[in-house]
Amino acid sequence: MRGFLRLILESLKNFDSDDGYAMSSHIALQGLTAIFPFLIFVTSLAGFLGGQLVAHDAAGAFFEIWPPQVAGPIRQEIERVLNARHSGLLTISAALAVYFSSSGVEALRTGLNRAYGLKETRPWWLLRLESIGYVVIGALALLALTLLLVLGPVIWETALKFAPGLAPLTHLVALARYGVATVILVIALIVAHRVLPNAKMPLRDCAPGIILTFAAWMIFATAFSAYLQRYAFKYVATYAGLASVMIAIVFLYALGAIFIYGAELNQALVRARKTREGRDRSPAP
Repeated sequence: MRGFLRLILESLKNFDSDDGYAMSSHIALQGLTAIFPFLIFVTSLAGFLGGQLVAHDAAGAFFEIWPPQVAGPIRQEIERVLNARHSGLLTISAALAVYFSSSGVEALRTGLNRAYGLKETRPWWLLRLESIGYVVIGALALLALTLLLVLGPVIWETALKFAPGLAPLTHLVALARYGVATVILVIALIVAHRVLPNAKMPLRDCAPGIILTFAAWMIFATAFSAYLQRYAFKYVATYAGLASVMIAIVFLYALGAIFIYGAELNQALVRARKTREGRDRSPAP
């Protein structure tokens, strides 16, 4: 127990010394500014692929597991942007959208490199192309999730017509959408820790931080949602028309801090294991 507490405190100390608070702000601001161009690109991509019917549902899928008090105002503004006319995929606006969306990926990369004590040596243009590739993959995954969420109820209703005995399972099917979103989130965390830093991270080295990050995100999102239900008026009283923006920034800041701390915990565990292995290998006197 004492060793576990020592690791927690060491991770917190390293979080502070690695400018974790500043990096959390960087991730929050880059993430917030990347959401709009990312969903614009997703909409353009859906139109290019002939999926106009699911294009605007993508925003709902993106915010599936966000607290409604945080997602609601942002989603309204995004819907306003998406309702404006955008030309096809191969337009300057879509190209700029995917480029600016990749800045969010770069913010995560910088935070992970800091936490893992790595110095970036790869060419900037290669990293940017890689980030753009992740944005495109993320957009395709979001469209696939959206299509599943749209077609899922239709498929289930059709199944009930042929097998009415499945009706008691309806509530489980409704919960399955959150399960799918959860699986995608876990996969995204694994990919981020393994491929974004400037080192090949074995899964066993990054698994503890991923588990902690996911659990802490869920707990914080639930607690923050409950807090906003009772005290959201304080943000309105303090920030007036900017309240929804500040709520989103605070939410993303906390998510960014948890994400970086998970990497710091991984690094602390790796150091502790190497120290223990070195002690075991040392010759007896």
